[in-house]
Amino acid sequence: MTQLATAAFNPPPFQPRPWLSNGHLQTIFGNYLRRRDDLPPFTSELVEVSPATRNQISSQVLCHCHWQPEAVRAQRLTVIVLHGLEGSSKSQYVAGNANKMWRAGFNVVRMNMRNCGGTESLSPTLYHSGLSGDVAAVMSALTARFGLERVALVGYSMGGNLMLKLAGELGSGSLPSVLRAVATVSPALDLGASADALHHPLNRIYERHFLRALTRHFRRKAMLFPRVYDPARADGLQSLRDFDERITALYSGFQGAEDYYHRAAAASVLSTISIPTLILHACDDPFVRITPASCALIAANPNITLIETKHGGHCAFLAKPTSPGDDGYWAESTILRFLLAQER
Repeated sequence: MTQLATAAFNPPPFQPRPWLSNGHLQTIFGNYLRRRDDLPPFTSELVEVSPATRNQISSQVLCHCHWQPEAVRAQRLTVIVLHGLEGSSKSQYVAGNANKMWRAGFNVVRMNMRNCGGTESLSPTLYHSGLSGDVAAVMSALTARFGLERVALVGYSMGGNLMLKLAGELGSGSLPSVLRAVATVSPALDLGASADALHHPLNRIYERHFLRALTRHFRRKAMLFPRVYDPARADGLQSLRDFDERITALYSGFQGAEDYYHRAAAASVLSTISIPTLILHACDDPFVRITPASCALIAANPNITLIETKHGGHCAFLAKPTSPGDDGYWAESTILRFLLAQER
């Protein structure tokens, strides 16, 4: 395990369950193991992330919020949790983090990216890995609406890239005083390298899964906004890079997939992150890659703690439970430890 740790944050090392030391098994079983859910009912908050123009309606995102009692709500840490590609606020890892954070006394906001969680009609645009401003808009809106004093950001995979990208873009000069920490799991911070790894023969099962979901999503958008989108552009796609070349780039203002991967990746702003930041990454992640150049930037930034484990898969990190109250989701418990350390 590679770790750059602060004195207050020393999590136990990750030890995979004996029958789940393979990265593919970790990745797959991480989505299907049953887990406890004790979250109280949520309240829904719609946040405008892009204003209307003369030719286009505004874009909104839906957040499912679990608030602590009103008397202490503003003083408690509020954690915004963001899902990955083709996930939603209902993704199992989002719910898992939300449960642990709620029990620790935090407010929890389960944020949907644009069009996710059944919200296609709330935005005329597509979602993509570069929309870090949407997270900033949610943080700003909820802080103003509820008088929040402290906020932390947690993101998985694509959501992790958005959180890191926002932290880097804010740097130190424009950093909101309420933002205290960022934690990410398997962040796709090198988009091009990860997209190419996804097309490797051993990873085609994942790529086909994402392509089917993305294509279905895109065709739904074309039905809702037929003057904007041409559904035929989704015909014959063979890779995620194809999708980003023919659809994401065209409809989101990029010159092509390579331009999109470069401009939307958090890798380009790692050096300017100025708040406590955690990155959890498994060396056997099937398709998310962190390049040597990005590793060097991370190592050079004292604000970033990198924990790189030998095993863990993608967004899984299924460990053997060590106590009656431990569910074995090591990444979630490690994130909670990290956030609690920042509260001291």
